[in-house]
Amino acid sequence: MFHQTFARTLFRAAVIAVFLVGYPCLKSTATAAGAAPLPAKEKRVSPANAAAPVDFPTIVERYGAAVVNISTTAPEQQTSAPAFVALDPGDPFFAFFKRAPQQPQESQGNPPGAISGAGSGFIVSSDGLILTTAHVVDQADEVMVRLTDRREFKAKVLAVDAQSDVAVIQIDATKLPTVKLGDSSRVRVGEQVLTIGSPDSFENTVTAGIVSATSRTLPDGSSFPFFQTDVSANPDNSGGPLFNRAGEVIGIDVQIYADSDSHPSLTFAIPINLAAKVRSQVLALHATSPGGLGVEVQDVGPGLAVAFGLPRPAGALVNSVAPGTPAASSGLKPGDVVIRIGDKTIDRSAELGEAAAALPPGTKTTLKLIRNRRPMTITVMVGASAESSSPKARPSESGSGDRLGLSMHPLNEDERRASDLAVGLMVDGVDGPAAKAGIQPGDIVLSLNDTLVETQADVTALEAKAGKQVAVLIQRNHARSFVSVEVK
Repeated sequence: MFHQTFARTLFRAAVIAVFLVGYPCLKSTATAAGAAPLPAKEKRVSPANAAAPVDFPTIVERYGAAVVNISTTAPEQQTSAPAFVALDPGDPFFAFFKRAPQQPQESQGNPPGAISGAGSGFIVSSDGLILTTAHVVDQADEVMVRLTDRREFKAKVLAVDAQSDVAVIQIDATKLPTVKLGDSSRVRVGEQVLTIGSPDSFENTVTAGIVSATSRTLPDGSSFPFFQTDVSANPDNSGGPLFNRAGEVIGIDVQIYADSDSHPSLTFAIPINLAAKVRSQVLALHATSPGGLGVEVQDVGPGLAVAFGLPRPAGALVNSVAPGTPAASSGLKPGDVVIRIGDKTIDRSAELGEAAAALPPGTKTTLKLIRNRRPMTITVMVGASAESSSPKARPSESGSGDRLGLSMHPLNEDERRASDLAVGLMVDGVDGPAAKAGIQPGDIVLSLNDTLVETQADVTALEAKAGKQVAVLIQRNHARSFVSVEVK
């Protein structure tokens, strides 16, 4: 009995000793065994770190100097100061506010308006090309640009596109800081954005938020291509750049103000892809720009492709050729469809300006185009001057079109002076196919199917031999465009 008890005691002591001695080993083994799950735990933490607040201060430090202050002097202004102008029915943002049911009493607040006369812009090329909104610089007699380093420049307005609310201006300077342009087609609802403005203090003002909505279709079926953000309304930032988290500009900030419950103040952004298209048009039109050709172009839709005998709707359709430009020197004409420049195929009109702008001034290149349904190739020297050509032709008697549905008269002296045209037919009335195609009274008809029309006899003769699609070149508010009219 004593031996059994002693044996049990020794056994228990041995187990306790082994346990006490082996505990560090067990702990070590447990730690080693547990080492494997730790990285998994660290991986679970990593996404939280990735979702940490974006370093917006770095974006401001890196690109703030490329944001400029813009002030204008209008005919009725004695000093450059911001003003709030009511949205015109033709303004691209007006349709957005019309989508809601109208209030029965018109006195329930003022209509929405946009800032005018002062705002921001941003430099997109080191030689002084600047993007801003049309609201800021439209109808200005003088535009002044102030940089963050306190330098001031008088700017030249190169283009104001009311349809997209984009304006392109130029200052005479070099080696300027620029922003980095992104791709607005990849913008997603809910992503974080930052906008930078430049007030009179020559310092940046910054606001941030998220994208509330992207482009949408309004109840009347029209497209509203602008982004909506919850960035707080700040007059200084209107016309300034809207950055994504990567520091890329994805839009131009637009502030719309209102004083009524039915029209709340909202912040929009013009997609940068839309603004880049306007910029490309400017580069192609202005021969003084790098790669400037001196042409105004538009996309080719399905109807125009049929009218011009193209295999598919692609290329840059030439609306006008400015005298004394490389395009004029090369023999390019309105109605030509440019399908290739050098070795680059042109699918959309914006690509022509981009490709030309990428070439050094004075570079000789080729343009492959379709003229009168036949392919041909011409040579052009980008950024060079050419001989000016003088306009010709005289207007004739008035009349009305039968197949098109147009009632027109030749331009009189006052109309020629106001439109800067030597010839053309002013539209007095419109119905039938022309009305359906969007031609309006007050438009000026310049050509049919790539043939200049000077008299009503020209129109009648061309109508008689035209097919089912007629390409009508019109001028409206000094801007030219081809309209495809489907006739019987």
